[in-house]
Amino acid sequence: MPKVIVAIGGGDIRTRGTAPIDREIIRLSKKKHPKLLFIPTASSDSERYWKHVQEYFGKFLGCKTGVLFLIKEQLTIHDIKRKILGADIIYVGGGNTLLMMRLWGRLGVDKFLKLAYENGTVLSGISAGAICWFDSGHSDAMSFYNPRKWKYIKVKGLGLIPGVHCPHYNSRTLGIPRRKHFRAMIKKAGGVGIAIENNCAIEFLDGRFYRVIRSKTYPRAYKVYKRGADVIAEQIRKQQQFSPITWVGGK
Repeated sequence: MPKVIVAIGGGDIRTRGTAPIDREIIRLSKKKHPKLLFIPTASSDSERYWKHVQEYFGKFLGCKTGVLFLIKEQLTIHDIKRKILGADIIYVGGGNTLLMMRLWGRLGVDKFLKLAYENGTVLSGISAGAICWFDSGHSDAMSFYNPRKWKYIKVKGLGLIPGVHCPHYNSRTLGIPRRKHFRAMIKKAGGVGIAIENNCAIEFLDGRFYRVIRSKTYPRAYKVYKRGADVIAEQIRKQQQFSPITWVGGK
């Protein structure tokens, strides 16, 4: 059974801006009305976010939607495992990546998600919900704690996809551009960054192949890496066929 992850750089489901990407996620489940489990940990279990997901993925796209509240509800480990392993699609919402990854680690959610991945569940997510699948990610998590004085940080992910992920590569958080800071992070720390703009996503297959998918014409994805003293942002071209992941351990 193929193992699939779809990492979405950003977008707004309220305006159906990522619909072509989300329809691809549904297609990957190989079911007409798949069971989609929404995990809103990064938004502190936002009820409003959950209502938008019900309207969008449920009524508009035809999924059977469920939610995993980890902050508002005191679930047993058995209940958490049952919900995660019972889904056809996992969709992780955006928000505070640091909060999400810490809570997942304490509750064992990270282990259940990896098990679901091995079982063939389609893993997907947007923004923080995209960062989580990578080795690490460029996160604005500190802005949730002190909006007046904060900086972007690197947050460790689940390691299912190699590289450092930067979502919203063409936008800003509270006026601070991501593109410039992410390039500075790669220049200082090294490694290979995978940057995705809003309304763009990368579909990963079996942890070895990838392709870019988009919901609008112009959004792009980039591979960001050091070459000598310079930082190179190389566009990852959109194509129908999958390409092998070549950035493991370097450029």
